[in-house]
Amino acid sequence: MTETTPKGPDYSKSLYLPKTEFPMRAGLPQKEPQILARWAEMDLHKLLRENSAGRPKFVLHDGPPYANGNIHIGHALNKILKDLVVRSQQMLGKDSNYVPGWDCHGLPIEWKIEEEYRAKGRNKDEVDVVEFRRQCRAFAAKWLDTQREEFKRLGVTGDWANPYATMSFDAEAQIAREIMKFAGNGLLYRGSKPVMWSVVEKTALAEAEVEYEDHTSDTVWVAFPIAKLDGGPSELKSASVVIWTTTPWTLPANRAVSYSSRIAYGLYRVTAAPAENWAKTDALYVLADKLAADVFKSAKVESFERIADVDCSKIVACRHPLANFDAGYSFDVPLLDGDHVTDDTGTGFVHTAPSHGREDFDIWMASQRLLIERGIATRIPYTVDADGFYTEEAFGFGPASEGGAKRVIDDKGAKGNANDTVIKALAACGNIIARGRLKHQYPHSWRSKKPVIFRNTPQWFIAMDQLFTVPGTSSMESTLRELALNGIRETRWVPAAGENRINGMIENRPDWVVSRQRAWGVPICVFVKKGGHDILHDPKVDARIAEAFETEGADAWFAPGAAERFLGNDHNPDDYDKVNDVLDVWFDSGSTHAFTLETREDLKTYRTRDGGPDEVMYLEGSDQHRGWFHSSLLESCGTRGRAPYDVVLTHGFVLDEKGQKMSKSLGNVVAPQTVIKDAGADILRLWVAAADYSDDLRIGAEILKTFVETYRKLRNTIRWMLGTLAHIDRSDEVLVSEMPELERLMLHRLAELDGPVREAYANFDYKKVVSMLSHFMTSDLSAFYFDLRKDTLYCDPISSLPRRAALATVDRICDAILKWLAPILAFTCEEAWLDYRPDADPSIHLTTFPEGLSDLRDDDLAEKWRKIRRIRSVVTGALEIERAGKRIGSSLEAAPMVHITDGELANALDGIDFAEVCITSAITVVTTEGPADAFRLPDVPDVAVVPNRAEGRKCARSWKISPLVGSDPDYPDVTPRDAQALRELNGRGLWS
Repeated sequence: MTETTPKGPDYSKSLYLPKTEFPMRAGLPQKEPQILARWAEMDLHKLLRENSAGRPKFVLHDGPPYANGNIHIGHALNKILKDLVVRSQQMLGKDSNYVPGWDCHGLPIEWKIEEEYRAKGRNKDEVDVVEFRRQCRAFAAKWLDTQREEFKRLGVTGDWANPYATMSFDAEAQIAREIMKFAGNGLLYRGSKPVMWSVVEKTALAEAEVEYEDHTSDTVWVAFPIAKLDGGPSELKSASVVIWTTTPWTLPANRAVSYSSRIAYGLYRVTAAPAENWAKTDALYVLADKLAADVFKSAKVESFERIADVDCSKIVACRHPLANFDAGYSFDVPLLDGDHVTDDTGTGFVHTAPSHGREDFDIWMASQRLLIERGIATRIPYTVDADGFYTEEAFGFGPASEGGAKRVIDDKGAKGNANDTVIKALAACGNIIARGRLKHQYPHSWRSKKPVIFRNTPQWFIAMDQLFTVPGTSSMESTLRELALNGIRETRWVPAAGENRINGMIENRPDWVVSRQRAWGVPICVFVKKGGHDILHDPKVDARIAEAFETEGADAWFAPGAAERFLGNDHNPDDYDKVNDVLDVWFDSGSTHAFTLETREDLKTYRTRDGGPDEVMYLEGSDQHRGWFHSSLLESCGTRGRAPYDVVLTHGFVLDEKGQKMSKSLGNVVAPQTVIKDAGADILRLWVAAADYSDDLRIGAEILKTFVETYRKLRNTIRWMLGTLAHIDRSDEVLVSEMPELERLMLHRLAELDGPVREAYANFDYKKVVSMLSHFMTSDLSAFYFDLRKDTLYCDPISSLPRRAALATVDRICDAILKWLAPILAFTCEEAWLDYRPDADPSIHLTTFPEGLSDLRDDDLAEKWRKIRRIRSVVTGALEIERAGKRIGSSLEAAPMVHITDGELANALDGIDFAEVCITSAITVVTTEGPADAFRLPDVPDVAVVPNRAEGRKCARSWKISPLVGSDPDYPDVTPRDAQALRELNGRGLWS
């Protein structure tokens, strides 16, 4: 029989090792749905409202996403950022409420239903409009529910059971009331102006619905023969004014040529040109001096000469360049002095077609008196119809022309034959001198992605510069533009550059086009006197409309007999036209404040500028300066005289890892659903919080790996604290004044962080929060304090003050860390909280940020430990070399000699167990110069370290090496400290 050496005691069972059910592997994709279910069961949103009753309100008003598809990564960024705001403001001590909302009307939904019709061979126009609207409503409702679940999965807290939707009956009724207010204050009017028109979508578009994309246009240089002069060189009688345009198709609508009195012009003669050239030898042209050479180069002119200066005010009128093509163009084309004309490109003259350009329209309207004096007809023609075809007013190109009406753009967004036909006609008239092609930025519908055209068409507008009585006052007058600019000044913009951006947009925007020629939306519910433009103003009629919408929705406007129903017995329906255009969806979303912030008791605020502490924030992508922020500002200023918000925060867009726009064709789309399935929503939340959201953000597989690793480090730090605190007895209070310096130092670090963390959250600077806490948790905690205190926490006796103080300190750190991180890692901190304080609040999100930390600040102590850590860094560096050379394994095998020649540094070690700080078994500090071969660091020149090995035996319990191991006969294989710990455990029956 073989003898075996009996094993010694299993001391691991006597150690206070961490123990927790908070797993190392997060398993977020599985854990997060469980936490969501718990929040729903406890009705977390309701508890938050009850707990924060009476606090100052911070309301984040949701910019409504469009209910027509699954959410994408941009949605995830937006909603997570909103949730960071809401949760952090709540934990800062506010009543921070969030009610999600959806935009449900508009063209994209209409298109989807039309596509279904086309697939079945049905014609939309044959379907009753109310039935069509019903199908649109059902489509929007389906996607609203889908998006709601996807948003909730991101961890976004809010009143998901009671969201708002622009298609709900109460919302439609309020939107109708809002447009009635504009009709009542005189700002709503029907006019004829050039608006951006989508032939593909057959509706007018607002600037916010347009994006600028690369487009290749035909360009022409066209001669307008001078017809009337009021002086000037005699040669002008035979000359032509030259224009350059990228839209030849607008030339049939030309009614003027604009010049600038600030530009120097000259009369030029072609002295040599190829025989077949459009610009012939001896031809005379008036051009801006700065551009003449470029024009002649484009016209392939071999040589030219300048004959004389030209004062363009002497040129009264030209002939239309198509006058010889069709008699319809036999009218004078006046020259008008315009500020919009430059000599940067072109010819120095601008072809002016008031039907097809805003500046063209503006100068035409501003010149009405002059035109009438000259006997020129001022009527603006309608040369292009809703389908992009020329009308009969495009003489020679309309329906009666050979081959039928020419088309500018077709219903697929492709270029029609109008340009080529016009250019051929100009050539036949001898009035084209050059042509070319230009790739440039051109407006496209952001929905169809197809080019749009400027087209004169009757639309409904809200006036920007008409005086009206400011809402809420009895007599003060202003314009909508002035009120909006004032509202911008009174708003806090994050980042601050947003103020200049929207300010410039408001300063320069034209009147707001609010009408759309579609079916799915809230109607412009007004009646107009037949044969005129006068809107019926009758409060009783308005009330009947709003009441019907409240119970039946806006469908009531389109039902048979609607006019008779709403006009009642007070007005004859035969005398009025019922307007059937629907409102621009931006008016819908711009009105959301009226049926959320002002009607829901949980959202009503006492606003700061009225003397109260409450605030309302709007938060969306930076494109909403021209979208929702813009329309909400105008709507609110026109009906309430002020902006609807106090704070506006904007974020950038999401790009792939290379900085490219995401697209299915490139295969670089990152779907939030996939990220959540693979890694969890908290990884997405960490990505959002750590990013500089004021700029565009990047995301991809490699970037996400980085955040998974960052998350792992944070989680492991939290896990260690939770495991360590399994041994705390919170009834055993330790006063801060009794604590060792190291604990007081870490509490000081908490105090140092408290102000900046709160300030960063208050300033919506989540990147700074992540940076500060990540550094603190990895550098101050994991790599320093926890490393130093593991021996004390695991091995010290139960009665040990350092151990009890360390537990109390870790407890306070854990409380602060979990609360500070809760707005960001909403799921993880909730999971940790339930392990950490199951006896406290049922959710960490019902708590506020820790209080009283500022009292823990001790700057003198921090300065002392700054010196200690400088000395420690030299010791640590020396031991790393010893480890690398395999001369020691653990730092506990070392007992270095530390030479310090700086008295202040040496004094910092007074009263400190420096071996404990360096995690060595022993250490000797001397105030002499170290040997030449001692280890030194360049930035700590007064410290040198000789890394000696520790002497003595290895403690079987703590693994420290000490000559004192075995000095206690009852515990012969451990140090006296460990013997005492075992003795106390035995005395309590906790180990034997």
